[in-house]
Amino acid sequence: MTYDTNMPPQAGAKELYSPARPKERSWSNQPTPIVEAKTVTGSSLFVVISIMCFLACLTAGTVYLINQSAAAWTDDIASEVTIQISVDKNENIEDKLSKLSFFLTNRDGISGVRPLPPQESSRLLEPWLGEGANLKDLPIPRLIAVELDRTNPPDMVQLSKALETNFSNAKLDDHRRWQSQIQTVTRSMALGGLAVLILVGLATTGIIVSATRSAMASNREIVEVLHFVGATDRFIAREFERHFLALGIRSGLVGAGGALFVFVFMPYFMRLLGGSNMTSAEIRRLLGTIALDIPGFILLGIVVIVIAALCMLTTRYGVYRILNSQHH
Repeated sequence: MTYDTNMPPQAGAKELYSPARPKERSWSNQPTPIVEAKTVTGSSLFVVISIMCFLACLTAGTVYLINQSAAAWTDDIASEVTIQISVDKNENIEDKLSKLSFFLTNRDGISGVRPLPPQESSRLLEPWLGEGANLKDLPIPRLIAVELDRTNPPDMVQLSKALETNFSNAKLDDHRRWQSQIQTVTRSMALGGLAVLILVGLATTGIIVSATRSAMASNREIVEVLHFVGATDRFIAREFERHFLALGIRSGLVGAGGALFVFVFMPYFMRLLGGSNMTSAEIRRLLGTIALDIPGFILLGIVVIVIAALCMLTTRYGVYRILNSQHH
């Protein structure tokens, strides 16, 4: 008895065997990763590492801006000294200022001499005495701003002795005390920023170690099958490294982008929070323009690279340690 395979089936007949047609088969040539990225654990880890990188970039950028501002302050202070002259009612202070200015102009290493008027000298006391204070009866010293030649500055010790010898009640202030204080504050902030970066690095390392152990535990059967088919520990570790390296790069870029957003919009945030123009001016005085230059962007890029490398190296160490413990 023969059957025509091209005939349609009878109505009500049951199909005993129906081979799958080629177009109904679903074959995937895409390799399946060992560690799935789109999981709840992976999303949480992405958020945590992004926050860590954001804090690291924010700290590094702030320390960099403070160092740049402190360097600018130090250069400005080092390029200028001040001559203070005590007021004596028995002598003509204006005549003494003229003689002292002429004396300083002819000295080597001095590029400019500018006597400050009484109004400007009084204005320097307003932060301590307040505005509108009557300072006419106070013996406010007169000041002379002296601009130094940065390429060939004078000897401050000899200049101070020459002033004491030729002019009474004249005192030289080279602002060394202010330079020392600025350097101390800058170094303290740099050490504080370094401590924050170390803590962020340690926290990130601990998080990656915990995530690696969790990933190895959840994919234990897959790892055993890979070992059964001949996969080496290096191959398995490389798969985990790629996953966490990509995670570190993505998280680092998000964190660095958030830090850049803060640096760019900091003045607007201060105004929204109730800060006045004076508050914005004080921030600019402390941090400059709050704008990163090219070395600042490179610094944030280095932070991202360090975070990604830390994720990869920590994963490699954790995977090898777990696999070695399983072998023994």
